[in-house]
Amino acid sequence: MVVAKKVAKRSVDRNYMRRVLREFFREQQSKIKSFDLVVRVQKPFTHNDFAAIKQEFSELLFRLKRTTDKDRQV
Repeated sequence: MVVAKKVAKRSVDRNYMRRVLREFFREQQSKIKSFDLVVRVQKPFTHNDFAAIKQEFSELLFRLKRTTDKDRQV
C-alpha cells in the first residue's frame, strides 16, 4: 500500500488509509488467487467515504480477478 505525502500530509491520515485498504484486501483475499499487488492511493479519503471506497476496491479486485482468470485459461 502506497500513500504519498502529496495525497495526505499527516502521517495519521496516511496510516488510516493504509489500514482501511489492508482490511478491505484481507476480507477479499480468499476470493482472489495469490499474486503480488501494489495499491497506490491517488486521492485522499475520509471516514465518510468508507462505503464508496470499499465498493470501488471490491470492483477493482473483481476486474483484476476476471483478467487473471482469462490469462490463465489461454
